[in-house]
Amino acid sequence: MADRFRLDGRRALVTGANTGIGQAIALGLAEAGAHVLAAGRSSCAETLALIADAGGGAEEFRLDLSDPATGAERLGAAGDLDILVNNAGIIRRKDSAEFSEADWDAVMDVNLKAVFLLCRGFGRAAIARGARGRIVNIASLLSFQGGIRVPSYTAAKHGVAGLTKVLANEWTGRGINVNAVAPGYVATANTAALRDDPVRSREILDRIPAGRWGDPSDIAGAVTFLCTPAADYVSGAVLNVDGGWLAR
Repeated sequence: MADRFRLDGRRALVTGANTGIGQAIALGLAEAGAHVLAAGRSSCAETLALIADAGGGAEEFRLDLSDPATGAERLGAAGDLDILVNNAGIIRRKDSAEFSEADWDAVMDVNLKAVFLLCRGFGRAAIARGARGRIVNIASLLSFQGGIRVPSYTAAKHGVAGLTKVLANEWTGRGINVNAVAPGYVATANTAALRDDPVRSREILDRIPAGRWGDPSDIAGAVTFLCTPAADYVSGAVLNVDGGWLAR
């Protein structure tokens, strides 16, 4: 049974792997035996060092998804892949009545269009060579809820959940399992402003049954599981990892 939780011999690409949740996912996959391509538009040197210290194998793969089509074209340079984790994302906060078209487009390009194009490229390549594969997209609590002052982020993350399901419908029977993980409130740079606001931070913690902010490693564990043979019969799922937030 233990072997069903291993990823030895698999090659995995993780976008946004330079910090936070993406860094933790890259490390988790490497600890399970995968060779990881740590992808980002900035240096992933810290991630590579963490993986090396853990005895894993990894390499850097520069990938700028601000231009989704150009970024997706780079996928071919990664070689044959068994696993794709679409983690890279950005956020813009402003009242919806004042939200600019430029901010809308920037978030949708990285958080949804790039996710589709990378999935499409991965799927095409895996199907062409008759290989099995795993895709895990990083969704959000805002794949289920509306949020406040983040219209493009909310729309994109709803889209990620829907995209995950349609690709699972089309590709699971061809050997490619497609799932998503929806993180709750995790202690990363994206949530620093919320954690630094004592009122808002307390409001958030009061709703989380676990009573704490999530750690990036909490997300990494769920993603790693979905990539292993232990999750062979899991596809089309959007797994919320939120300390119980959505249950309350």
